Amino acid sequence: MKFGIFYEHQLPRPWDEGSELKIVQDALEQVELADRLGFDTVWEVEHHFLEEYSHSSAPEVFLAACSQRTKDIRLGHGIVQTAPFYNHPARTAERIAMLDLVSGGRVEFGSGESSSEAELGGFRIDPADKREQWLEGLEVAIRCMTEAPFTGYDGKYVSMPPRNVVPKPVQKPHPPLWVACSRRDTILLAAEKGIGALSFAFIDPEEAVHWITDYEKTLAESCVPVGKAVNANVACVTPMMCARTEEEALSRGLEGGNFFGYSLGHYYVFGEHQPGKTDVWEEFVTKRGEHGYDPAVAVALEQERLGAKLAAGDTKGLRGATGTPEQIREFCLRFEESGVDQLIFVMQAGKNQHEHICEAIELFGKEVLPEFKERDEALVAKKAKRLEPVIEQAMARKVDNTPPMPKDYTMKAIPKAMIDAAQNEEGKQFLEKFAQDRAEGKRDEALGIIG
Repeated sequence: MKFGIFYEHQLPRPWDEGSELKIVQDALEQVELADRLGFDTVWEVEHHFLEEYSHSSAPEVFLAACSQRTKDIRLGHGIVQTAPFYNHPARTAERIAMLDLVSGGRVEFGSGESSSEAELGGFRIDPADKREQWLEGLEVAIRCMTEAPFTGYDGKYVSMPPRNVVPKPVQKPHPPLWVACSRRDTILLAAEKGIGALSFAFIDPEEAVHWITDYEKTLAESCVPVGKAVNANVACVTPMMCARTEEEALSRGLEGGNFFGYSLGHYYVFGEHQPGKTDVWEEFVTKRGEHGYDPAVAVALEQERLGAKLAAGDTKGLRGATGTPEQIREFCLRFEESGVDQLIFVMQAGKNQHEHICEAIELFGKEVLPEFKERDEALVAKKAKRLEPVIEQAMARKVDNTPPMPKDYTMKAIPKAMIDAAQNEEGKQFLEKFAQDRAEGKRDEALGIIG
């Protein structure tokens, strides 16, 4: 089983002018540390307008910065919003390919559709159409990455003439594909499309067994890959804070994890938000105070509850991967046994401190991670062999419906198109001379043709 770290760039109010700079620079330091210690992937989300919950609107920029400060850690888009109204498919393909090039082939291409009014409404996307838009944008982006040239597309949400979209990615036929999943139906959708499932449901290992069983059953029975290769992996996201004592881990990570859940609910479920005005952190603190919630008491009660369960031989109560190295090892073992391919840790949440996150990364990296890395290669090989015939059958179901290149299709420079349309012989002679002069290295600065 592999391990990743996940970033929303959460930034609860109040802010000052240096707050966003600090949160991003701290994250880069954390990724450097995770790379040195052997973590497998850093995942970065794409969100727009979600104040406090996620200040991460340009993941490709952050991941590109990570690529130049690391050597081995893979760079996961968790996720790109592929609906064409968010990102034109050609631009998605170009950015993924360039990131793959600057990183030496380390990109994981996760996609998703989002379900917040802040984002959907901000880009004028009808919620009823968002899944169709996600799929159309993803299909066209994959074609742009893999066809030379891309032969064109005329769809419901995007229309594009033939172009050779460059550059192309290092990884062939394209980087591994993933999709964000929070419910069983999206897990099944991932399997139907031959895409890795990025589960953001914060499920327990025992629940993960059922999700993986459903995924592999669907993969075997009805997968028709959306890409040119199948990624049959399932990853699960969980809160994480590792410290020497359970009390310390809970006091450092419990509040941040709670705010992660509250702020997500604010934008996706129950909230009303005034841009630039609503204080989500203040609402969070006020609402829990109204019910007598005390952070210190909550830590003590959680510790007591976990202690009682552990004393009874029940290790299922651990709140995500929050605890001592030994507690987290046991928690991770249950995910490994369930068949999960990657466990992704959320540490940068709420007002969790940079120093505590770095300490958690280091403790886990030195005391827990090595034993899982020792087993991973053999487990990956075993799964690959088991699913090899399943994937072969899935690829055999895929029909190549790429449209042919239009006959004699050419792109004309704008002046040439205008002169040809006007059948202007003098203009044609001018263009021929212009081309010849350029070929010979001559320049006429009076010609204002090239802007």
